[in-house]
Amino acid sequence: MNERNYGDLAGLNKDDAREKWGEEQVHIWRRSYDVPPPGDEGESLKDTGARVWPYYMQEILPDVLSGKNVLVAAHGNSLRALVMILDRIPQSEIVKLNLATGVPMVYQLDSTTKVVKKDILGDMSKAH
Repeated sequence: MNERNYGDLAGLNKDDAREKWGEEQVHIWRRSYDVPPPGDEGESLKDTGARVWPYYMQEILPDVLSGKNVLVAAHGNSLRALVMILDRIPQSEIVKLNLATGVPMVYQLDSTTKVVKKDILGDMSKAH
């Protein structure tokens, strides 16, 4: 799944973005649920979820419900949008979720798509 589009922030490192727009504003764009970064194509996490959720429902979930094991590899914000669905995390709390790069999460769902088991296979202390 494609990462969210950072609009005018794309290609800038965090320090350059902070210098241009200020630390607080960059933090809002990067971590808020529904405030996109500047630029015509900038996506908020909400916008990213609007892309990820239908894909999950149409392409991933049917395989999971048929008993298949499915590996999902994606960028941080695409995964945060997916984890928000799976863990039923409210909008107000998803902004606090940090995912560690390269640390697998294994979900087991029941027939109603409720998570019955979740295992994190690695060191979450490296989450950012």
